[in-house]
Amino acid sequence: MTGHPPGPLWTGRASNPMQWLLAAVGAACVALGVELAVDNAWTSGFVPLLMAVTGCLAAGLLMVYGTVAFVHVSVTIDTESLLVRCGHVGFPRRRIELADVASVEFLSRITPQHWGGWGYRWRPEKGTAVIVRRGEGFELTLGDGKLFTVTVDDAENAVRVIRAHLRTLAR
Repeated sequence: MTGHPPGPLWTGRASNPMQWLLAAVGAACVALGVELAVDNAWTSGFVPLLMAVTGCLAAGLLMVYGTVAFVHVSVTIDTESLLVRCGHVGFPRRRIELADVASVEFLSRITPQHWGGWGYRWRPEKGTAVIVRRGEGFELTLGDGKLFTVTVDDAENAVRVIRAHLRTLAR
């Protein structure tokens, strides 16, 4: 690791194209809300119309953001830290200093069902995770005992890079 040229030691990415289908459903909900608002032919009154429009818009926007934000995840490991960025905007993001990592494990099978779905997840017994699809990933054990899991392609090489850096730090 000493004398490494500037730039990342490892970069990886994982994506879930099926989430575009959920984003399309969210967009349809937004379109329905707009259609209800524009075509004001409701005879049952203003309040039910307002509730229907608000409900459709809110559900649709939450679906669109929730899926587009987690369509993919990118992980970058450099000589000092690991950076996890979600979606096209790169938010939410998490930066973990490699000096704070106690150990790392390769996980060959991570599923959204273990974490309660896709996205940025927290479970008291399992820690925090970024789950965009089922498959391989890695789990960091931090110095304070907390766990961080992420699904990413080529996770075995990421684990090798992190372990090599941890050995260098131990010297």
